[in-house]
Amino acid sequence: MKEKIAIILNSKIDKTDKVINDLTNTFELSELNFDLLDIDNLKQGYNFVCAIGGDGTILKTSRYYAKTSTPVMGVNLGRLGFLSLVTPEEIHLLGEIIKNKSYIVKDRLMLKSKEFHALNDIVIKGHSHVRTSKFDLYINDILVSDYIADGIIISTPTGSTAYGLSAGGPILHPSLNSMVIVPICAHTMTARPLVVPSYEKITVKTVDELLDVSCDGQENISELKEVTITKSEYTAKLAFPKDDNFYSVLKNKLYWGISPVSEI
Repeated sequence: MKEKIAIILNSKIDKTDKVINDLTNTFELSELNFDLLDIDNLKQGYNFVCAIGGDGTILKTSRYYAKTSTPVMGVNLGRLGFLSLVTPEEIHLLGEIIKNKSYIVKDRLMLKSKEFHALNDIVIKGHSHVRTSKFDLYINDILVSDYIADGIIISTPTGSTAYGLSAGGPILHPSLNSMVIVPICAHTMTARPLVVPSYEKITVKTVDELLDVSCDGQENISELKEVTITKSEYTAKLAFPKDDNFYSVLKNKLYWGISPVSEI
């Protein structure tokens, strides 16, 4: 049976038209069967997905197709592109790569809160958003800590290079089965990020106001008294045209460990 491929486009991103044209040309030359889909109108029924855009596009696409274990490969049109290592200049190679299945698929841990799933992180803040709030953190129903803070980030290893990193959290290798709990601007010197196994149940409660929850910064739940987060039953299937060396990505994308260059 011939594979059916979905090409996901995000029309809000500049240069999409040229990249779509180049990609459809290379797929036609490789005699691949494909459909064009908008990021806001995704459909199932595909064996492979190629998403064009920034990390936000890849996040939404990967969450959607995780439920059917469909591999997603990203073409990066954003700034960093941690989830999409293919550049527009490499598009002419993708047709044969996909046709010959000469790519690598890696499972990425996802989180779950209610019916929502997240590949990067789940962020919890007080409903007012304009002041610090009191958060009580429970792990497996045991009170671990209370924070006076702007919020709490629960991150996957994939998301540890995103909001969690900006808030002072550690970077985790994406293959780890762990979650990171990072308080945002905690009003104490003793609040530090906490790394826990992925099988733990994390619950955040509040006593002074309701909570708002954001999954990957794209799906939101408002006005909750408490939030419970567990490992999702799904994993995102991210496809790469070659073995992505995580440490090289850190160096090339974040300039990790590179000394400042003297102007003298």
